[in-house]
Amino acid sequence: MRIDIHAHFISPLFYEAIERIPGIVIRNVGEGAQELRLGGTTFLPRKDAWFAPDDCLRDMDKKGIDVRTLSLTAPNIHIFDPAAQPALAKALNDAMFEYCARHPDRFRALPCLPLADVPAALTELERVRKHPLFVGIAMGSRLDKLPMNHASMEPVWARLNELRIPVVEHPNHPANTEGMEEYELPIRVGFMFETTVALTRMIYAGIFERYADFPYVVAHTGAALLELMERLDNGYRIFADCRRDIDKLPSVYVRRLYFDTCAFSEDVLMLAYRTVGVGHILFGTDYPYLSHTDTSHVDRLPIEPAEREAILGGNATRLFGIG
Repeated sequence: MRIDIHAHFISPLFYEAIERIPGIVIRNVGEGAQELRLGGTTFLPRKDAWFAPDDCLRDMDKKGIDVRTLSLTAPNIHIFDPAAQPALAKALNDAMFEYCARHPDRFRALPCLPLADVPAALTELERVRKHPLFVGIAMGSRLDKLPMNHASMEPVWARLNELRIPVVEHPNHPANTEGMEEYELPIRVGFMFETTVALTRMIYAGIFERYADFPYVVAHTGAALLELMERLDNGYRIFADCRRDIDKLPSVYVRRLYFDTCAFSEDVLMLAYRTVGVGHILFGTDYPYLSHTDTSHVDRLPIEPAEREAILGGNATRLFGIG
């Protein structure tokens, strides 16, 4: 079974909410495509074709993908007014469940939580986890201006850990994009920075030490996290602040995490293979934002057939209970 764990739910409701963000402008780029732009760079691309009810399913059939777990892309709902987040999360999650229920053998849902309001987030978690197509929660790399290791998040991590609910991370846009107006740098490079910083802070803050029982999946094969692992360990060895909240080297916690294949580079995927092991790598395509991606970036890896099958579906079957 081929299971794509990094694919996005394309919702008119989500795009309409993004369009209402102050400063968003829409630029048509032809052939039914637009760019929702903010501060001189693309905040979110859009194509009319993505909103066709069967676009995702046709893409899966074309690429030989059996099941997709669907989640919101950046900025999730973390950028929106805290007072509006509970209602928006509920509406988006219900729309996602309705979409998945049209083809329950092909789709699973990774709902969002209104994390700016922790009691509301916990209430929404209890609601969505009862749905038969629920397999985990999708989160960003930052709560608007607050880091994911902020103290307000402790009850959320505790409940997710108690229930052993998987969390799938996706980076947000950088908080400050001044000087990054050229070449779409906030998405091209900023996303990688966001994931790397978020995970570094969570590791040093002891999130994965205090809450060791819930699976956490990192987008884009961890951005730069794996390349920086020895540097993070050296921080622990050298600086007291880096030892304040953990009692093991950061690399111990990195090896407990899971990583999707959305770096797409053979060199990066093989680094993950050697560093965290085949059991912690999960296939992803980043649908629909990368239309050309299929299973080929995993098919060409110089690994054993059984290992390839684990990455393409076996690990997700185990982690998310699919199948």
